[in-house]
Amino acid sequence: MKLKRLAQLMALMGVAAPIVAQAQAQAEASMQRVEITGSSIKRIAKEGALPVEIISRKQLEDQGIVTAEQLIATLNVNGNGSDNLASNADVTSGAQRGNNGASSANLRGQGADSTLVLLNGRRVATHGMKGSAVDLNSIPMAAVERVEVLKDGASAVYGTDAIGGVINFILRKNYKGLEAQAFTDVAEESGGEIGRATLTGGWGDLDTQGWNVLVTAAHSENKALRGNQRDFVNTFQPNRGVSVDTRGTPHANIFATTLGPSLLSRTGTGPTLPGGGVAYNGVSLLDLPGGAGCNSIDGMDVYDEKLWDTPSAGYGCAWDTGRAAVLQQPVKNTNALARATFNVGEHQLFAEAVGSRVEVAKRFSPNQVSPSASTFGPTSFYPSTGAAYDRVYNDLVKVFPGISANYGLPIAYRWRCMECGNREIETETKAGRVLVGADGPLTLFGKRYDYRVGLSRAFSESDSTLGTGFNYTKPLADALGTGIINPFLMAGETQSQAALDLIASTSAAGVVLYGGTSTMTQLDGAISGELFNLPAGPVLAAVGIDLRREEYKFNGDERSIADRRAILNAPFDDVNALEKVKRDIKAIYAEVLVPVTKDLELTFAIRRDDYTGFGTTTNPKVSFRYQPFASLMFRGSYNESFRAPSFNQLFNGITISPYAGKDLADPATCPGGKVDSTRPGCESVNPETLTGGRPELGPETAKQGSIGVVFEPTNFFSASADLWEIRKENTIDSFNLATMLENYEYFQSSFLRDSATGQLLGVDQRWLNTGERITRGVEVGARFNGKFSTGAVWSVGLDGSRLLEKKSRATTDAPFGESEVGRFLFTGDLGLKWKHSAYATYKYGNWSGMLQNIYRSGYDDQVLPGVASGRVTPSNYSSKVDDYSIFNLSVNYTGFQNLTLTAGVKNMFDEDPPFAITYDSNTGAGSSWEPRVADPRGRSFTLMANYKFF
Repeated sequence: MKLKRLAQLMALMGVAAPIVAQAQAQAEASMQRVEITGSSIKRIAKEGALPVEIISRKQLEDQGIVTAEQLIATLNVNGNGSDNLASNADVTSGAQRGNNGASSANLRGQGADSTLVLLNGRRVATHGMKGSAVDLNSIPMAAVERVEVLKDGASAVYGTDAIGGVINFILRKNYKGLEAQAFTDVAEESGGEIGRATLTGGWGDLDTQGWNVLVTAAHSENKALRGNQRDFVNTFQPNRGVSVDTRGTPHANIFATTLGPSLLSRTGTGPTLPGGGVAYNGVSLLDLPGGAGCNSIDGMDVYDEKLWDTPSAGYGCAWDTGRAAVLQQPVKNTNALARATFNVGEHQLFAEAVGSRVEVAKRFSPNQVSPSASTFGPTSFYPSTGAAYDRVYNDLVKVFPGISANYGLPIAYRWRCMECGNREIETETKAGRVLVGADGPLTLFGKRYDYRVGLSRAFSESDSTLGTGFNYTKPLADALGTGIINPFLMAGETQSQAALDLIASTSAAGVVLYGGTSTMTQLDGAISGELFNLPAGPVLAAVGIDLRREEYKFNGDERSIADRRAILNAPFDDVNALEKVKRDIKAIYAEVLVPVTKDLELTFAIRRDDYTGFGTTTNPKVSFRYQPFASLMFRGSYNESFRAPSFNQLFNGITISPYAGKDLADPATCPGGKVDSTRPGCESVNPETLTGGRPELGPETAKQGSIGVVFEPTNFFSASADLWEIRKENTIDSFNLATMLENYEYFQSSFLRDSATGQLLGVDQRWLNTGERITRGVEVGARFNGKFSTGAVWSVGLDGSRLLEKKSRATTDAPFGESEVGRFLFTGDLGLKWKHSAYATYKYGNWSGMLQNIYRSGYDDQVLPGVASGRVTPSNYSSKVDDYSIFNLSVNYTGFQNLTLTAGVKNMFDEDPPFAITYDSNTGAGSSWEPRVADPRGRSFTLMANYKFF
């Protein structure tokens, strides 16, 4: 079959790492038939109807990319979800809980569990903690030769998860030599350094000696970047529409409570000013008239009661939790690969072992102590014997003389325990895969075919352990009740040594929080080859089987029952403990390529999967490639895909959590659920939320299609465009409260109420199959390249992605909601309207360089309750988040014998992430920037040295 120049170009249209490697493209244009991502049919390299992006090893090195997470962040086709470590560095809730230490891919914004990640064309185990998506940290990037990204659904070939697309990390093969590589990436400002060292050795030559052994080992470290190391992290910007909604502060706020009589109130209703009508609660001495001011203590400022529409908080202070969270989690990653390949006649046998050990430390704000019947009751209140008691009383009674009769009663308060330390959860994940297999020719019925077969076992085992910042609840409550610990320290004051020793004695550091193990055993095989000839060429076909067993185990608190003392705010997950669950998958698939004419090819594929638990599912696919002229090609596909529910979505128990935000009103008494304290029935409410699994869940399904064109009128210019649409049905969703409020009439049964009074008690957010989601977009690419008279080679290009539609409906009966394109959403994928990567490259002699621009469009920002209700209009408010655009520059030099040096500058103009209101009043997470879009490190300098010993 003749290889056409335009067919070669197809797989290059939209290469994520934007460099046109002309020499490499020519070298790969051999006549050998190979299997490409998205198909089981062996064919001439890069020939096919599906858009496959290829990122070479050199392209990764030129951009200073040493981790899979860094690579995914540069892909325009990847969504902007909460899939990276920065997005999970703070307090999390709902589906994000238990996601410690994981970083995932999210092609076309369909979600991490709808993106299939392969290693050398075969599956690896999902992350042990959550069991629903592959952890990119487990990929041995030091051994990767190239990455292929299929931008199309592929359930007809691969089965579950391949809705958004497929990412295939392809490892080195037949490498000979020994080389060492060192890489460093240092930010101009302090924090967030990245480094990696690798050693790669290969012995033997498959072509001449019939064998090859490849061994790689790598160790990388990402240092922590704290929020207080970057000025753009500042949640106290009420003039721009954001402020902190937490009164858990280093200098405590004083509360009235119904738990018992206290200094501020005997009844639970706060005091009023003389002649006033507002009952104040959460009062700080610093914010009272004549006080030192909230900002007299680092990280604190005035609580903005107007922005949060909470008049009773008029004398409160708040503390910026965003500055305490790490913006880049510290990661230590050690991985290794060993692969042996042998030729036995025309057959090739191989054995491969991959292993990794990843340590991630999640660090965020210190715990807060707050009055509660279950944790800090009246015996933990600050007693009248405490050293600060009289000062507190005297400052309060000047403003609220009505409390004078309460002198001697203990003080109820909300306090941020800075001396306890930032909360830290350390997660260690060990992952690996052992694979044996063979491929080669096979003669059946007098015809020659190609076969491949493999047997693998993969695992991922994770454990999360409590570090600093977690304390045993009762011992801490008892310690606070002694009055030795002073929650009312003024600026410059410190706790006594006795108080510090008392706090330290309550530490729970070292307790294993929970752990999980995901295991997969797979036997797969396929046969492909020519069936017969048509006038336009041979009909090619492939058939295959895929047998898998998936197992998952999740343990909660592993301490003995007698030793299970409560730990303050430790997110134990006992309700979701699973001893061991498993399912078997049996699949058979087939694929046929038919050359209808010399210019038109059709490909048909179908796969049938049989799952223990919910039965069978059949998914077809059809694609075409039509090339009427050498300079013009049309391509397109239609396919049906599915995603099986994860074990957690099926079998998790019910977790009940209090909703602490100030942005929720009861939709039964306040249509729309928007908080507005001036409207009766629209006051903020704090129901319980229920999350968990449903054993009756079925798979979610998708229908998708694409059509594209590739145009190459000359050998120095090419362009492409692909229009695509994905329609998901029976979506497996745990809806956020905003969606449920907007669709209250369809979710009334999920709002749990007191049968007598109708009071809202809880909201059921457990997983369910319902609704529909539509995503539509267009991906474009353009390339120019040429050569100067000096022999220097240059190229410029652009790859872009335009999101045309993103909308969903909660149930099949509900209308579609407003477009999610360019609009802030708390959870899931942020639908940016336009993303692109543009580049210019230059190569002359031993020198080469690249200038790259990465661009992400702005969007409509979050609106806090006071602004939404019209009670306040911030002076510098903008409803739009600015665009994010950075430039990277790298230079490569190969003039030294056996040594290659690459130096670069990332974010040349030191562009900060744009201001964005990401603060979540429910969890206290987030701040003034969006980790789903921007890199917080700022300008950094990279240097890579690669030395070949032989």
